[in-house]
Amino acid sequence: MEPENDTQISEFLLLGLSEEPELQPLIFGLFLSMYLITVCGNLLIILAVSSDSHLHTPMYFFLANLSFVDICFTSTTVPKMLVNIQTQSKVITYAGCITQMYFFTLFAVLDVFLLSVMAYDRFVAICHPLHYTVIMNPQLCALLVLVSWIMCILNSLLQSLMMLRLSFCSHVQIFHFFCELNEMVQLACSDTFLNNVVMYFAAVLLGGGAFVGILYSYSKIVSSILRISSAQGKYKAFSTCASHLSVVCLFYCTMLGMYLSSASPHSFHASAVASVMYTVVTPMLNPFIYSLRNRDIKRALKRIIWVPVM
Repeated sequence: MEPENDTQISEFLLLGLSEEPELQPLIFGLFLSMYLITVCGNLLIILAVSSDSHLHTPMYFFLANLSFVDICFTSTTVPKMLVNIQTQSKVITYAGCITQMYFFTLFAVLDVFLLSVMAYDRFVAICHPLHYTVIMNPQLCALLVLVSWIMCILNSLLQSLMMLRLSFCSHVQIFHFFCELNEMVQLACSDTFLNNVVMYFAAVLLGGGAFVGILYSYSKIVSSILRISSAQGKYKAFSTCASHLSVVCLFYCTMLGMYLSSASPHSFHASAVASVMYTVVTPMLNPFIYSLRNRDIKRALKRIIWVPVM
């Protein structure tokens, strides 16, 4: 008997992090708090960069873009989860699931691209300081962001179109709190070989390529810092990229943890919990990481909230 095709599937069930009724209010309150902190924190970063002329530099231009993407990244998953908890419904429509998967893939890969672009910016600033303003001109900065958006949009479109060709059996339950690409492919009833090839090829080409770029940039940065004679000079050079390096480590480590947990058998809920780290926690922590170690950002934020600048 052939499996029912995707045109007969009208909805899926998002099982979420826990099916225990007594835990739902706690999960709702926790995720609502984290979502509000994420949105407010990243909005403050965007406002600080846009309102302070001293922050109109490539580094803060990329930071503002990263904050915008983080808001969108979190907004693709958490609001739907909160609505489902509040309405006591686990249903998401087929069209809604494909749409959520499209935007989640878009902003997840865009996060990776922006982190690699920011690593390149720090590489030029530290390794070629005399030519920094010439190399990192406004036209190149805008081009880097534009190319990142175009490549991520095309990748998400390709992945979504590949998903539309799959057939799903009736009453599909998703052991997650959102429609994640890899999870959806595993739930399909039809042959997924081509989908897996495209998915892993894109992951290696885009994600792996961006990661190699980050490693190369920081290998050059470390090499340049070690050649600085004074300890104060080394500290100053390292402090300019410490925040970005912290965010890179946090993002990649949590994402790696999620995929390692999903690779083990019977780990559906473990994978969902691990994915919370890079889909919700990391975007929430980014504004704190950048603002706590950055005097310019703290000064701009104080002006926004009417705190006297010392």
